[in-house]
Amino acid sequence: MTTTRTAEATPLAPPADEQPGTRLPLARQQEVHHWFWTFVRGNSGRITAMLTLFGLALATGLVGPRLLGHLVESVQRSTTTWRVDMVALVLVAVLAVQALLTRAAQVQTTLLGEKVLAETRESFVRRVMRLPLGTVESVGTGDLLSRATSDVDRLNEGIRLAMPRILMAAVTLALTVVAMLLTSPLLSLLLLTGLPFAVFSTRWYRPRATRGYEELLKDEAEVLTSTHETVRGAASVEALGLARRRIDHHGSAVARVVRHRRRITGLQTVWYPSLDLATMVPMAFTLLAGGAAYRDGRVGLAEITAMMLYLQSLNGPLVELLSWTDELQVGSAALRRILGVERLPVERSDTGAVPTGRRIRLRGVRFGYDAGREVLHGIDLDIPPGGRIAVVGTSGAGKSTLGKLLAGVHHPTAGVLEIGDAPVSAMSIGTLRSEVALVTQENHVFAGSVRDNLTLPERRGPGGRTGPDDNTWGDEELWAALRTVGLEEWARKLPDGLDSPVATEETDVPAVTAQQIALARLLLADPHTLVLDEATALMEPTASRQVERSMAALLAGRSVISIVHRLDSVQDADLIAVMESGRIVELGSHHELLEKDGAYARLWRSWTAAGSGAEAGG
Repeated sequence: MTTTRTAEATPLAPPADEQPGTRLPLARQQEVHHWFWTFVRGNSGRITAMLTLFGLALATGLVGPRLLGHLVESVQRSTTTWRVDMVALVLVAVLAVQALLTRAAQVQTTLLGEKVLAETRESFVRRVMRLPLGTVESVGTGDLLSRATSDVDRLNEGIRLAMPRILMAAVTLALTVVAMLLTSPLLSLLLLTGLPFAVFSTRWYRPRATRGYEELLKDEAEVLTSTHETVRGAASVEALGLARRRIDHHGSAVARVVRHRRRITGLQTVWYPSLDLATMVPMAFTLLAGGAAYRDGRVGLAEITAMMLYLQSLNGPLVELLSWTDELQVGSAALRRILGVERLPVERSDTGAVPTGRRIRLRGVRFGYDAGREVLHGIDLDIPPGGRIAVVGTSGAGKSTLGKLLAGVHHPTAGVLEIGDAPVSAMSIGTLRSEVALVTQENHVFAGSVRDNLTLPERRGPGGRTGPDDNTWGDEELWAALRTVGLEEWARKLPDGLDSPVATEETDVPAVTAQQIALARLLLADPHTLVLDEATALMEPTASRQVERSMAALLAGRSVISIVHRLDSVQDADLIAVMESGRIVELGSHHELLEKDGAYARLWRSWTAAGSGAEAGG
């Protein structure tokens, strides 16, 4: 059972602390730091193993330059062939040990990264699922998708690739400097000549790159939003001739992404050469000063050779340290976006209220999506248990908004909305969903089997209990639900019946079938009240009427509230509520309202004059 934004639903205003141009807030730096240290404490064992293995691998790797320097000096002194062979064999053994330790460290890193990837994505989805549906509907789909996919991937790259490489590079630099000091304290002082190039260029680059990456991620989310909304609304785009406008909008978003990428690349073309100078300058001074010191007998050839090799090996770790720090910066920007959803309040004052009956009562209910702009004005309505109510009216009258209030998607800004004397706003999500279910004209079919799509609702045991012992649906129950909505024959023809995959490249699901699957899922959820917002809008009138009647036969004693635009099925309703401009202006049965010759009678005449082929008011 899914919902969709309708023409009546104006997006909610963004949070006050949201950054301009974004649809969801960003986390504060202290929240990012808190997440990081929580992550470190929760994975201390694996992080310790990873660092230990990397440390041993790096320490082993530093033996190589020292051995090579010793080998050069031994050759100069005309050592024996046996000695040269032994040094070479030891060098090969050292390299083999280093490779094994590095491999073991990378395995630990990969396991850690995959764990972060899974936990972060699951935590994000759990948080989004706890948000009020109205809040989720009001934000850009692309923004949510990018935070749950590409941003999590970037965070994973930061944890799995950047962080260990940064640590490895930092330890390599530290151990290399120590080795240089032990080899030749005099020549080691020449390292200071390259320090200004690394420090000043990094201080210039870092703040500019941070702003650039945050803007880049925001605009990439806008590209995804534009793509997703254009594809989802392809029919409307085509019907309204909006193709050129959507192309231009998408092109503008892509152009902003390209502009930010070029800006970051421009910054890097200054930064990277500066990092190269940080090691090249000390190497040049070492050659000059080392030659003079060797001539004076203050250093030996082995020391000069080792120092040059150490300096040459410094360039890789230094560039890697700072460039991967740059990648970690991207991960940090992504983490701010992922954690930003935590700042959205879960707007539900859950006091554990449980209905004592099934009667739904609305008194003076008012609602507005924006402050000072009401959509519903003083709605009074009583829905008795088992009643069938049809809500009709012109487009924009507030029908879908009323349906969402009845289903608890939004809460009234004023007035009383109760189910069995319990305020809807005080019920837990679980309790509310067991009482009222909403299905709209757009229904999502999840990639999986037919069974997976049907068994999303929790199965309630005796007395309405839910739990692991009760949460197993039998095949007969699933087939019965499909039979009721007219899908049994379709499912029987699938290769594996209930276990056949749907919503894949091989198995596309037509819109009408998707609606019928949602209706079958609704039957299995077994709420006592159903809110159908144009739930059969895409079906032929005959099929729509047949499905609704079969549902009514199965759900005898349950309340059904239908938000309808086509009047072919309203005659079956016990009560018809006619809405205009956010108010209920008429209430009665089909025949009673026709006799009044008011708003409903005009809608009915318009419908019948059009041959029952148009919508009543949109």
